[in-house]
Amino acid sequence: MNNEQVLCEVHDGVATLLLNNPPLNVVTLGLTRALGAALDSLAANDAVRAVIVTGTGERAFCAGSDINEFHELMAPGQVVPKKLGRQNEVFSQLDDFPKPTIAALNGLAYGGGLEIAVCCDLLIAEEQVNLCLPEIKLGVFPSSGGTVRVTRRIGEGRAKDMMYFGEPIDAATALAWGLVNRVVPRGEALRVARQMAATLCERPPLALSLCKSVIDRSFDLPLHEVIQHSLQASDKAFSSAECAEGVRAFRAREAPNFRR
Repeated sequence: MNNEQVLCEVHDGVATLLLNNPPLNVVTLGLTRALGAALDSLAANDAVRAVIVTGTGERAFCAGSDINEFHELMAPGQVVPKKLGRQNEVFSQLDDFPKPTIAALNGLAYGGGLEIAVCCDLLIAEEQVNLCLPEIKLGVFPSSGGTVRVTRRIGEGRAKDMMYFGEPIDAATALAWGLVNRVVPRGEALRVARQMAATLCERPPLALSLCKSVIDRSFDLPLHEVIQHSLQASDKAFSSAECAEGVRAFRAREAPNFRR
């Protein structure tokens, strides 16, 4: 399942997708297509319980879009058919992925790279990492979901600060703002992400998927509709074999086994 621009490793239920377009792992149409194909394959693989996205090398998780592809977008009416339509589809595919996802930021996350990262459920950043949405300096703005997904994470004021000025923030600021979940020492993002993914593999997969769905839909639906969706999801959870195992283990004072 490897493509030159996206590499995939699967071990003990955890899939690791490596963005591989050195030196800075920029987003190209080829990388976008490869990422979409990898996600299709992993979604259909019941053995995969969690997915990590990271970058190859030490300099960058992903430095954003390939400026060399901009010329294809600079005529009216060309943005969607040439690149950004497919890019938004794939990024939404990652956002909607039915299993837990973790972005392990091993280096800078700029532009489209940060837009990939915020499609993941959890973000782990190494202490030296900078995060930035610099598109305004090129006369454009984040066009692959960043205006929505970053704003949901950090609020309107901070999102506008990042997008209007296009200046980087460091990992500590990103943590304080809620843009990332953890900050770890240099070189530790992937190891910590794998530890977290291993823990998620021990959690009940149906309940995790349902929980993710309810949280994500809470941004899109009126409150009463979200509550109804939550009740329907809860019905599935309570009537599942996972719930039966959880209750059995609790009564027996044992650790539940959700890998059966």
